[in-house]
Amino acid sequence: MKFSSAKAKLPSPANAFLAALSAIILILAFPDFDFWFLAWFALVPLFFAVEREKQSVVKSFVLGWIFGTLFFFGSCWWLTFAPITYGRVPTIIAYLLFSGVALVAGLFPAIFGGLFSLFLKRFGSYAILSAPFLWTATEFLRFWITGNNWNAIGYSQAFSANALKYASIGGVYLLGFLVVFCNSLIIWLYRYLKKEFGEGIFVSYVRYTLSPSAILYMAQNHDEMQKPVTEKQQLILISLVFILFLVMVVTIFIGGNYSPSKPFERLSESAFIIAIQPNVPMSGLKYGEREKLLEHHIQLAQNAIANSNFSSYAEEQANIYSNPQNFEERKRFYSDFAAENFQKAKKIIIFPESPMNFEYESDREFQSFLKDFAARNNASVLFNSAQPNTHGTNFYNSAVMINAQGGKIAQYDKIHLVPFGETVPLPDALAQVVPTLVGNFETGANYNLFPLGEAKGGVMICFESHFASLAREFVRGGADVLIEMTNDGYLGDTPILRQHLANAVFRAVETNRPVLRVTNVGITAYINERGEVLDAAKPYTEDTRVWTVLKSDGAQTFYVRYGDWFAWLCSLVSLALLFWSFRKRNLPQSAQRTQRKYLTTDEQR
Repeated sequence: MKFSSAKAKLPSPANAFLAALSAIILILAFPDFDFWFLAWFALVPLFFAVEREKQSVVKSFVLGWIFGTLFFFGSCWWLTFAPITYGRVPTIIAYLLFSGVALVAGLFPAIFGGLFSLFLKRFGSYAILSAPFLWTATEFLRFWITGNNWNAIGYSQAFSANALKYASIGGVYLLGFLVVFCNSLIIWLYRYLKKEFGEGIFVSYVRYTLSPSAILYMAQNHDEMQKPVTEKQQLILISLVFILFLVMVVTIFIGGNYSPSKPFERLSESAFIIAIQPNVPMSGLKYGEREKLLEHHIQLAQNAIANSNFSSYAEEQANIYSNPQNFEERKRFYSDFAAENFQKAKKIIIFPESPMNFEYESDREFQSFLKDFAARNNASVLFNSAQPNTHGTNFYNSAVMINAQGGKIAQYDKIHLVPFGETVPLPDALAQVVPTLVGNFETGANYNLFPLGEAKGGVMICFESHFASLAREFVRGGADVLIEMTNDGYLGDTPILRQHLANAVFRAVETNRPVLRVTNVGITAYINERGEVLDAAKPYTEDTRVWTVLKSDGAQTFYVRYGDWFAWLCSLVSLALLFWSFRKRNLPQSAQRTQRKYLTTDEQR
């Protein structure tokens, strides 16, 4: 009896399959598959399924849960890598534990599914257009409840070029809204055509688009159509298709009208960043290896200083300012100019976040080592360190900079710590007994900037590149460039590398500031203000990069000024629709009869 009752609350197998199909298609839109264009129609099967189950909020909730659980499991499975590889957790146990995490994350698409079905039931076909507002609101809700919005649907567009420009207005939420709007528009267009032309004529139009011979079929079977096609209906059809096409073109293919910066630009007025990708192994350091690896960091930096290659910059300049007769001569000139300027200019060497666990404040030998290196090369050094708090009772996960004389000149303490990795987000009584993967750090409070020649930089440590609010605060405080120091090595050569990179891409576009990404195992890269990933190093290789940094014009994007205004707007619209849907349910009987009169036969059922 109980089994029959539970079964009655489950969606049909066909609709469950549609929800799963949507999840699979959306997974393919994210790294490492990178078929980003699939996101623009990936939700169509899910919307169809919810629409078919709209009479039951519970069934629609389950459909959203199926979709969400499968999506998060399929796109974030790499979270099992560290427990399996370093924690010796059996593979089956690791995946079972992660399934629980996916089930929890899947609750937010489940909330979307349940509320979407309620709107469809109360408002009819037009409620389909509420989907992008509701989807954005539930993604925003996930961020506020869990402190994490990894793989929000907008992040699928990180490598789609021109569509990224909308992030400078409303962040990742606005771009996600547009993606979901396209999905809902496809469903609404289908529903409208079905209502306007009838099932038979809709099928005929589809056949017409697939085969020229269908013209003859339509002529021969015109009398069998459910409705005759009037000139007005033809005009409506053409207009709707044109609108859909126009939305897609404007959203995806029309580019911005500004020129983003490049890794090498205005060399005579800029400071130089030397980014080190040391590829330190994650398997644990044996006795004596730490000193050798530190020496190797220094050797990589010195090689970059002594043998920096400016050929690509020289070739680019020669292409602009030379003719075929003097191309090689001009190329040599620009290469020599860049090398000479590089030796004289301000240099900042950046080490990434690393498993070597530097403790600058308490390690006198490390202090002496860095001071000697900085003085010999006339360079500042920016590195990651565990720094004690003022009472010496706990540590911050910090970014520290020393100048060319070896003195500490700036420090930023990480504000957004990794839950259960660097902190335990539980009451103190429980936090004391729950272990963390890395350590129990204290939360930073100040948005300190670092001097980079004439420019200033804000540092995001690892997971912090996921937080647009942090990047905003840095830029509002005067940052001309953003620097990400990270180490993804503990999660292996998995999709995490490019998914994490996608976060940095959005931070660059949202703030209109370049992001210099310096990593242990990859992907080290220069990301310009348009979100273009330039000069990327190959993952899991030793490498160095040399880039210039400039003082910005100080301009702030709409997103920097107003933050997640669009997500708040979508949340308010969704709450208003929810309130109105319950109000409609309590309408007098006469009003309900009037409402039903305007619903289609399908919707009355």
